[in-house]
Amino acid sequence: MTESVAASSSQTAPLHVVVLAAGQGKRMHSRLPKVLQPVGGQAMLQHVLALAEQLHPKAIHVVYGHQGETVQQAFKDWPGTPLVWALQEQQQGTGDAVNSAMPKVPDNARVLVLYGDAPLMHLADLQALRQSPDALTILSSQVDNPFGYGRIVRDEQNTVRAIVEEKDASEEQRRITEINTGVLSADAKALRRWLSQITNDNAQGEYLLTDVVGLAVAEKASLSAIIAPDADSCLGANDRQQLAALEQQFQQRCRQQLMRQGVRFADPNSVHIRGQVCVDQDVFIDINVVLEGDIELGNDVQIGPGCVIRDSSLAAGTVVHPHSILEQTRTTGACQIGPFARLRPGSELSAGCKVGNFVEMKKSRLGLGSKVSHLSYIGDSVVGSHVNIGAGTITCNYDGVNKHKTTIEDGAFIGSNTALVAPVTVGENGLVGAGSIITQDVPENQLAVARSRQRNISRRKRSS
Repeated sequence: MTESVAASSSQTAPLHVVVLAAGQGKRMHSRLPKVLQPVGGQAMLQHVLALAEQLHPKAIHVVYGHQGETVQQAFKDWPGTPLVWALQEQQQGTGDAVNSAMPKVPDNARVLVLYGDAPLMHLADLQALRQSPDALTILSSQVDNPFGYGRIVRDEQNTVRAIVEEKDASEEQRRITEINTGVLSADAKALRRWLSQITNDNAQGEYLLTDVVGLAVAEKASLSAIIAPDADSCLGANDRQQLAALEQQFQQRCRQQLMRQGVRFADPNSVHIRGQVCVDQDVFIDINVVLEGDIELGNDVQIGPGCVIRDSSLAAGTVVHPHSILEQTRTTGACQIGPFARLRPGSELSAGCKVGNFVEMKKSRLGLGSKVSHLSYIGDSVVGSHVNIGAGTITCNYDGVNKHKTTIEDGAFIGSNTALVAPVTVGENGLVGAGSIITQDVPENQLAVARSRQRNISRRKRSS
């Protein structure tokens, strides 16, 4: 086969991604499998699978082992390419792990090997591996301190000749600063052949994937190494310190991306992102803010210090004042939230709304210009436009068995310290006197007062 034909075959072959996720991670000192340890609020393996999806593979093979059922359960609802699970019964090295997946990989495939504990790889590097015309292409990187890593050994023509692990390296080889990341791509038929030939005759007593390089050289197969520009992106995590380093790198990457999109941070390093954040222009985020899940922030949104926002969409001009917590909350126009507000799942605010300090909402909608300024609880409620709800108001939505709905129609005014016992409706422009306990519907344009008559009783003089 000519070189041009080989290149064409390699680049058009169906892609099969093999993700190694069988490691126990003893140094994590955790009951959670290593690949399920979180970075940026998501399991490391989830980051790797999401990256693999962007390559549009024919199949993704996940090699599992330690606590395999837990790992499989975590991804039972994976929405992307169906996962092909391959069991590595005994942890005998990376070569053995890849070999566990090969029975379900066709000979005409291109194989890309990734690691479940290396969540920050760059898509461009993987695309370069995918498009390589060579029978075997490895991903390397240049580091200042190569201790502990396999070294890339090149000859006088700068051609890759071998990968030598730290324990097997000579003093001269240990001075090499180009290291193996472990990531590689190869033609499936050749890779299968090489894996069948590797042995565990090394200092680790394991079947090492890196040994396929020497076998490829011996066969005079086409071989190349692509140097990753960002060495840190290739790092994995074997202990808590390395996991924390990955977290810092992930956060820095996310914050830089948001600033490129127009976000202004009071202190970027104090903001933590644990999900996907989509922003428009001129968003301002103050210190000590946590953004979790799927977040959308419109133009000119402002988030005050100490806020936690989860799975929420905030329309342009929305201001979240300090120390507020929003979860599954949606605003459809500019409004004011907080300080010290808690909006629970299902809260929706229209333009001009105000939810003030120490207000809690759950599964409720506020219409245009409505206000719940302070110290109130609004649950399972539909509130119309231009409604004012006074301090200390609660909707009594739970009877101990079922939740019930409260409806407050346009223009209503609810006096302070009112209890609305659901199911109940306050009609349009209805008025509820302060301190009332409302158990029946209030018709439109009517005043409801439901409180006991005041009695003033003389106090006896205290005896000395």
